[in-house]
Amino acid sequence: MTDELTLVTGVSGFVGAAVARVLAASGRRVRGLARATSARTNLDNFPGELVEGDLRDAQAVQRAMSGARHVFHVAADYRIWARDPEEIVRNNHTTTQIMIDAAIEAGLERLVYTSSVATLLPDPQGAADESRIARQEQVVGAYKRSKVVAEELVRAAIVERSLPAVIVHPSTPIGPRDAKPTPTGRIIVEAANGKMPAFVESGLNLVHVDDVAQGHVLALERGAIGERYILGGQDVSLAGMLATVARQMGRKPPTIRIPRAPLMPLAWANERFAALLGYDPFLTLDGLRMAGHHMFYSSTKAERALGYRARPYEDAIADAIAWFRESGMIR
Repeated sequence: MTDELTLVTGVSGFVGAAVARVLAASGRRVRGLARATSARTNLDNFPGELVEGDLRDAQAVQRAMSGARHVFHVAADYRIWARDPEEIVRNNHTTTQIMIDAAIEAGLERLVYTSSVATLLPDPQGAADESRIARQEQVVGAYKRSKVVAEELVRAAIVERSLPAVIVHPSTPIGPRDAKPTPTGRIIVEAANGKMPAFVESGLNLVHVDDVAQGHVLALERGAIGERYILGGQDVSLAGMLATVARQMGRKPPTIRIPRAPLMPLAWANERFAALLGYDPFLTLDGLRMAGHHMFYSSTKAERALGYRARPYEDAIADAIAWFRESGMIR
């Protein structure tokens, strides 16, 4: 156990909770920051000190950061859909700016900032790398735009204000303790329950959430200030992912491929009903637009520079299914 204190934001969330656990397992003293209203699933038995505070409150952030040597800023407003999409952009802009200002004032040794592959343009020729930086007008949806905006703040602070930050880009984490769950976790749950008889042509990069968390720690220990590292796993088609879920559940995989265009009116209607009735829609316009790309990414840079490794995505799906079943989401 070391006396050096590390602050982690977003510890009630999927990735933040995983980062806190990996840090604690490595012998570090961990402090987690979460709102008083945060869901408790990932906060029970927290492996360290837990403090309450809202990331939009600069004084609360400064108090949480007091005495910390390193900070992992993992928290984000991670919603693919919202009644007011610009709220997502405002939240991620504001909270990131507050974290930057507090980190510089506190004289941190290192800040690891959790960005996303959402800030990188897919490569039509194959797997994208860190060089394919997206501009705001090039991405689909408020969430992706919010992450581009937030990352631009971090990159500017590194250059202009000597912020000692390393940026990591998780791809699509899956695995245990996806309490909300994430959009990809919802797909796994629906597929495991036999509620996805068809699919659209798409692709994504799947990675175990615990490997992403370990990649964060490697970025702290071995990453170079100002550098950016993709933390991914394996590229897989949506059909391949659903077939893996079906095999592990003893079900037949879906075989009906449907085009995106006929689903657009259904997604529009789903969003309207969601806004009226107050639930998160499963099918959204932005989700369908994103599905038009094969979101494949390369972790070669992180593997070479950090020693990063990811287990097979099938193992991540198995761990996710086991946790969802235990939590009652899968029958």
